[in-house]
Amino acid sequence: MDEDRFNMSVRKFLKVVGVTSQREIEHAVREAMREGRLRGDETLKARVTLTLEGVGLRHEVEDEIALR
Repeated sequence: MDEDRFNMSVRKFLKVVGVTSQREIEHAVREAMREGRLRGDETLKARVTLTLEGVGLRHEVEDEIALR
């Protein structure tokens, strides 16, 4: 295995995940605010599940996102 190539590939994947996830969260929150489903002072529970086929990895991260 080429460790450098593997490391760069993982970093590239995580960058795409981070950027697209942030964009989706921001869009969903703004839309919910516009529709009146959120007031803007909530704390939202968030969960991400990462799976990696071929090695049986399943990793969950849970946290909260505060709007105020």
